Amino acid sequence: MTPRCAVLDDYQGVALSMADWSPLSDAVDVHTLRQPFRSEDEVVAAIGDCEIVVAMRERTPFPASLLARLPRLRLLITSGMRNASIDLDAAARHGVTVCGTASNTEPPVELTWALILGLARNVVTENTALRAGGPWQSTLGADLHGRTLGLLGLGKIGTRVARIGLAFGMDVVAWSRNLTPERAAEAGVRAATTKEELLESSDFVSVHLVLGERTRGLLGAGELRRMRPTSYLVNTSRAAIVDQPALLQALRENWIAGAGLDVFDQEPLPADHPLRTLPNVLALPHLGYVTRRNYEGYFQQAVENITAFLAGTPIRQLH
Repeated sequence: MTPRCAVLDDYQGVALSMADWSPLSDAVDVHTLRQPFRSEDEVVAAIGDCEIVVAMRERTPFPASLLARLPRLRLLITSGMRNASIDLDAAARHGVTVCGTASNTEPPVELTWALILGLARNVVTENTALRAGGPWQSTLGADLHGRTLGLLGLGKIGTRVARIGLAFGMDVVAWSRNLTPERAAEAGVRAATTKEELLESSDFVSVHLVLGERTRGLLGAGELRRMRPTSYLVNTSRAAIVDQPALLQALRENWIAGAGLDVFDQEPLPADHPLRTLPNVLALPHLGYVTRRNYEGYFQQAVENITAFLAGTPIRQLH
């Protein structure tokens, strides 16, 4: 019997056009699913007969409870080489091989700057007014040149964001628990002594940390109150790094000027969620990695992963 492969969360309906799937045409029955799942039961009903699943980032989690309900599953592929929503230990116990793909760091960097610039120059507000025949020039933009950009995290993405900030003539400062002044200097930026120092001194704060036990809830009410009322918070990393109720309060009570958000504690964001309508929020539907080049890489390498697995030599395994 031909093994079945489900490509999950293909929101835009492009998965099959982003790669050459023909090497699998005689070996695997491939189908795509476009709608997000609302429950674990829905996932089981949709892919319970599949031996192979291709997941898009963390859109559909695979905890131990779900893996136990998918006895036919043998290969799980995720875009990217890290996926915190897959229980790798449970996968191993159930005999599921988990593989990943490469992921480019440039797209989330570019989107970070789209949010920063959109916030600074009130792009959405002014464009909406222009289209509606409203007032001509109703806002004053926030300057970037000469202002301070604070980066929480100075890894691959944070370092690239820093370079662009420097090109804009910004003073760039960074902080993470393990960041040294020497490492910051290599990137051309200053290392903040403390997280609090960074928050208090920055006009724009951008989050570029990996979500983990030490970073979950890193920015709570106390930290957000340390930011200036004229400053902006940008998060293109993971929502849980910022305490979400505290962020809502900060935005509603104007502790900060606004936020640019590409990640949320629930995705897709519910239709009635306040982040969809708060006037000082520029929100996008988790587009950081969603570019043609990334998708072409994800799906072409997914085909390669499936081919290698079927040949008995899995590649790009996650451990």
